[in-house]
Amino acid sequence: MRFLSWNVNGLRAVQKKGFEDIFLSLDADFFCLQETKLQEGQIDLCFPGWESYWCYAEKKGYSGTAVFTKHTPLSVSYNIGVEEHGHEGRAITLEYEDFYLVCVYTPNAQDGLKRLDYRMRWEDDFRAYLCALDGKKPVIVCGDMNVAHEEIDLKNPKQNVGNAGFSDEERGKFTELLAAGFTDSFRFLYPDKTDAYSWWSYRMRARERNTGWRIDYFVVSDRLREKIKDAYILPEIMGSDHCPVGLDIAW
Repeated sequence: MRFLSWNVNGLRAVQKKGFEDIFLSLDADFFCLQETKLQEGQIDLCFPGWESYWCYAEKKGYSGTAVFTKHTPLSVSYNIGVEEHGHEGRAITLEYEDFYLVCVYTPNAQDGLKRLDYRMRWEDDFRAYLCALDGKKPVIVCGDMNVAHEEIDLKNPKQNVGNAGFSDEERGKFTELLAAGFTDSFRFLYPDKTDAYSWWSYRMRARERNTGWRIDYFVVSDRLREKIKDAYILPEIMGSDHCPVGLDIAW
């Protein structure tokens, strides 16, 4: 099975840049999107053979997630069951016989870490949510998790210490998630691979120079490790400040 995830930073904008052709060419079983920036009814987008599920933020033009799938789920749930986190459209969970798939758009701590306290509450609640799912069956969680975990995961770590996405607090919460029984699929396969990024600033020709961050992930329950065939990043695909990331699993 092929899983793909992409922060599109505005789906209507990416639709004008060839999203349909990209989607069809990648031919995934599951295609998860973050930062769709949509309200219900604002886009007409469907693909024969795929079902779609959408989670919208209450605030217009903000956040939002979506999942396209070739496989009808047993159940679908939205957000993570905590009222404080139920307004920004940040998570969709699809249940299947052998696993849960969670598409997530983690809150950004923002410049000056203005939203760090909220981010920490989200991290604890989201980890508890994943652990509860993992107690029932394995979990595959993907999306923009808004953190570069280790120095290898961004081009200029020393200059970014303490910045949003590379604060000790955010990195520590990702470490806690992995310690709770989860695996970063890309680093599991490629522990030493450098210059592998999924997001680049629009400023200073960052993408052209590959001055990026790896903040988009596929994280899986530890017991799925041996089923991972490949985990990859697709920087050649344009249209957003992020590129798609993927995971192939053998069931």
